[in-house]
Amino acid sequence: MGTDRYVVKVGTSSLTGGSTKIDMPRLIDLVRQLTVLKKRGIEILLVSSGAVAAGRELLNDPAFSKHVPRKQMLSSIGQPRLMSIYMDVFAMYGAVAAQVLLTRRDLVHRTGYLNARNTIELLLEHGVIPILNENDTTATDEIRLGDNDTLSAYISGLTGAGMLILMTDQEGLFTADPSRHADAALIPRVDGGEIPADIWAAAGGSANGLGTGGMTTKVRAADIARRMGTVVKIVDGNIPDCLLKIADGEDFGTTFTAIQSTLESRKRYLLSGYRADGAAIVIDSGAASALRNGKSLLPAGVRNVVGTFERGETVRIADPEGREIAIGMTNYSYDDVLKLCGCKANEIEGVLGYSFADEIVHRDHMIFDRENN
Repeated sequence: MGTDRYVVKVGTSSLTGGSTKIDMPRLIDLVRQLTVLKKRGIEILLVSSGAVAAGRELLNDPAFSKHVPRKQMLSSIGQPRLMSIYMDVFAMYGAVAAQVLLTRRDLVHRTGYLNARNTIELLLEHGVIPILNENDTTATDEIRLGDNDTLSAYISGLTGAGMLILMTDQEGLFTADPSRHADAALIPRVDGGEIPADIWAAAGGSANGLGTGGMTTKVRAADIARRMGTVVKIVDGNIPDCLLKIADGEDFGTTFTAIQSTLESRKRYLLSGYRADGAAIVIDSGAASALRNGKSLLPAGVRNVVGTFERGETVRIADPEGREIAIGMTNYSYDDVLKLCGCKANEIEGVLGYSFADEIVHRDHMIFDRENN
């Protein structure tokens, strides 16, 4: 995790080169760079736009429409084609890719959060490159993120990525629109807490109408991701070996520094769903000792459940005397945990008929009570 995990977001303009069609040389070069990074030991998650453009190309439809049902229709045509291209090109470089379609509900609802995180983690564990996109085909306004810039920011926080790279058709963020103001200067770095008002004012809209996200959405995404502990870079995707140069430490484009660690970000997420009604998982002394030494909570160490809770909720973890030693996001509901008390991890599927994880609560999703530790 951390600095060895990159989320790379590529926009429609970067895939089409400003045209109305997918630019195959550009896409192939993008995949080449991603597979080189993977061979260097960097875990890659790709957030890719371009489904609507791919659908328009198949229908030989050069017109751009902001009519949402029409865009959803084009996305439903173009998404399979875009994924087919990606799968074939990644295979050329000896890599396997997978499609993951998400909506806001998947990222803010706790069960959806767990499902998405677990799926992505397993893909990465098996050396597969997830290709993520918003589920434009069926997503309605109330569950839409609105653009893939925002999606990439949430994915960065969801997976604890060390860096988010937003590839665009500009050098980075400027003090003004460089196409209209000759004296516009590149902003190389944004530090500190709140992003200054003049930087928000400097961000403009989509330059060519091909994508849904302009510089404003990228600044907004950068602000979300850096608050979750991820460094963000807005860079010109046309720069040769752009991604490889970033991995080598070259500094270009605009960098937004993280304003807190990914650990603190995860704690904030856990605390936002904390159950204050007394619901708890009671564990034995051996499990309590293991947790204090940085281990996850396994079913073998669970002795009882107090109250009720659903999978994905944040509950108390108490020692045999009832003292809270930690809170954590549970992988199982209260009735499942009751059935699993004292079981070994390899017995979960036999007891429940299914398995979400070996751990009742993973150590990465646990916060300890300092007073009782």
